[in-house]
Amino acid sequence: MRSVGVEEELLLVDAVTWEPHAVSPAVLATADRAGGEGHAFQKELHGQQLEFATCPRTEMAELAAEIRELRAEAAEYAGKVGAAVAALATSPLPFESAVNQDERYLWLEREFGPVAQAQLTCGCHVHVAVESDEEGVAVLDRIRPWLSVLLALTGNSPFWRGYDSGYSSYRSRVWGRWPSAGPVELFGSATGYHDYVAAMVATGVLRDPAMAYFEARLAERYPTVEVRVADVCLDASSTVLVAALVRGLVETAAREWRAQVPPLPHRVASLRLASWRAGRSGLEDRLVDPRTMRPAPAEAVVRSLLAHVRDALRDHGDLPLAEEGLRRLLRTGNGARVQRDMLRRTGSLHTMIAECVRRTQM
Repeated sequence: MRSVGVEEELLLVDAVTWEPHAVSPAVLATADRAGGEGHAFQKELHGQQLEFATCPRTEMAELAAEIRELRAEAAEYAGKVGAAVAALATSPLPFESAVNQDERYLWLEREFGPVAQAQLTCGCHVHVAVESDEEGVAVLDRIRPWLSVLLALTGNSPFWRGYDSGYSSYRSRVWGRWPSAGPVELFGSATGYHDYVAAMVATGVLRDPAMAYFEARLAERYPTVEVRVADVCLDASSTVLVAALVRGLVETAAREWRAQVPPLPHRVASLRLASWRAGRSGLEDRLVDPRTMRPAPAEAVVRSLLAHVRDALRDHGDLPLAEEGLRRLLRTGNGARVQRDMLRRTGSLHTMIAECVRRTQM
């Protein structure tokens, strides 16, 4: 069974005002004292972000337990410096740029200016083990059309600097300002993939291959496919659902490759439009059907995803989890809908954030 690991980026907020709070160095120092240098936390581009990574897991119950444990630890460490953590993919309140004092991050700020300064965004990255780069690239070629559905499921960033953006995932629109972000062409082979990335770096625009900010890519440090399209999810249960679906997509694509089923030949322009629609509408309206590239009701598209990966989910023992998780999301909505419902109920972005802080640890 393929192992799965998750990286989550959390928003650090002041525990009184609920405004973004640039204290990640202090939070990490607290983690160092509590757990030594081998802890799961690390800094991100902005001081108002904290990232953690789980261990590789084969059982979703174990992954769920670790995500909840790490969210609780993050909250504990943040609390010691007057902060709290919220699983929000953008800040609902205004914020000032606070790029961490790191050589790489400072280079990004110098080179990209306001694009880097605006990137207070929190995503969820799912790593799934592959046997080789060749298998990994075959997977990347075949999962491309389905990634927009994952974005719709995880949309959790409706608010941006004090106002409602109108989007389900405004994070995806902010992230898309990087020159290397978004969908990519078919690679065809591991050589094709590595040549593609090398050619991008050779332009001088990208610092190194780590800046290949594709929706899904080969991980640099691990033998995995890294799916990077999702917003961080408000509820840990949604993160586990996404991890199960991504593993199902990877296994299904690998089986298609071995059976010599070719990838769907959709153009990047169509995939970009599908991604925009998913980021805009989430689960509230139509999506672009991954097979036909035509509009279809969101619920029908979600059910198509489930049908596409059903055999792999069943073989992994994840089918009941996926079926129940998708029923719940279709009934209650994704994080963007939950945030908007909270705001309508409370009338205050500050109170909404306080509720999201509590919900992050549920």
